[in-house]
Amino acid sequence: MAPPKILFLSVSAGAGHMRAAEALRLTAEKGLPGVVTQHLDVMKYVPSAMRKLYTDFYILLVNSYPTLWGMLYQRSAEADPDGPVHKFRRAVERLGTGDLRKAVNEFAPDAIVCTHFLPAEVLTHELRHGRLNIPVWVQVTDFDLHAMWVIPGMTGFFAASEEIAFRMRANQIESQRIHVTGIPVMPAFGDSHDREECCRRFALDPARKTIMLMGGGAGVGKLDEVAGMLMQLKHDFQLIVLAGRNEQALARLQTLAMKYPGRLFPFGFTHDVAPLMACADLLITKPGGLTISESLAVGVPMIVYAPIAGQEERNADYLLEQGAAFKAIDMVSLEYRLHELLADTARLERMRDRARDIGRPGAARDVLHIVLAQLAPIESCNGVECR
Repeated sequence: MAPPKILFLSVSAGAGHMRAAEALRLTAEKGLPGVVTQHLDVMKYVPSAMRKLYTDFYILLVNSYPTLWGMLYQRSAEADPDGPVHKFRRAVERLGTGDLRKAVNEFAPDAIVCTHFLPAEVLTHELRHGRLNIPVWVQVTDFDLHAMWVIPGMTGFFAASEEIAFRMRANQIESQRIHVTGIPVMPAFGDSHDREECCRRFALDPARKTIMLMGGGAGVGKLDEVAGMLMQLKHDFQLIVLAGRNEQALARLQTLAMKYPGRLFPFGFTHDVAPLMACADLLITKPGGLTISESLAVGVPMIVYAPIAGQEERNADYLLEQGAAFKAIDMVSLEYRLHELLADTARLERMRDRARDIGRPGAARDVLHIVLAQLAPIESCNGVECR
């Protein structure tokens, strides 16, 4: 029998949707060798105008006009899904995704998992008209449920938490189609990491408190400005800063690090986020769904700062309610929150325990097992499930 083929569809509007799909693909590649997978970025198969709307315009809004984005997020969540605005949007999407439908047909998957609502909306039209007859699943990538994720005709939905599952049921999604798995993270975040070994690997002092800083964002300042403020605090700690692909920020951080030898450790883009995070006693970050899921998987408490209105605010609310994070709205509150936690190590440890409790490092594996279990008949294929 041919091995099962699973297609993962995401959208490069923000990195989180892509990371979730890659986490699923890599988990299947490493743990299910009898399964054939492919990950497609939908933005590579749409006209440039649509690409600019979903990526460039989205990034412009969240970075430069976060209040406007928050208003649009809320208004679109409250709008009638069968109203003229959403009907027009879906019609435009279908007109611009012919190449995507061809790519799906060429791969001929046995199941599809969408980590963004756009491909799911396109495929529900194909399902409705009988041009597609395979299971299509939706993986929600935030601790919130926007109305655009509630798509008819889907085989099932993967929720980040019990609350999101409750919201799905409130949106008329049948209970049997809802699975609380968490948000998929790369396998490395579920690995066991020895903190002392990780610290020595990156020339960090394992006996010293370690703080990790990730991301930039509106209302807080540039990474080097935040790092500079943190370095001036009187507490004794070492600081890891991840600049990602921002080479200018990395250069400024490297210059700043010369003033604080043995205390400030800047990194550019790296595949070692998981072992670096394992060194940290605390993470300071923007509350994107994937980033906070990675931190929870490793068991690192957080200070989430300046969340943009919409999904990041909802993500931050979840962490605060669960006792795994503090929130800082600006640089002043960030400094205050950090003083609080560094002066109260017992509280910081309680937050770490809560992060471990609600982390779901095996989310990708759980999603894959559910998807494969729906493919029938199931037989044995080199020790793994396959058709």
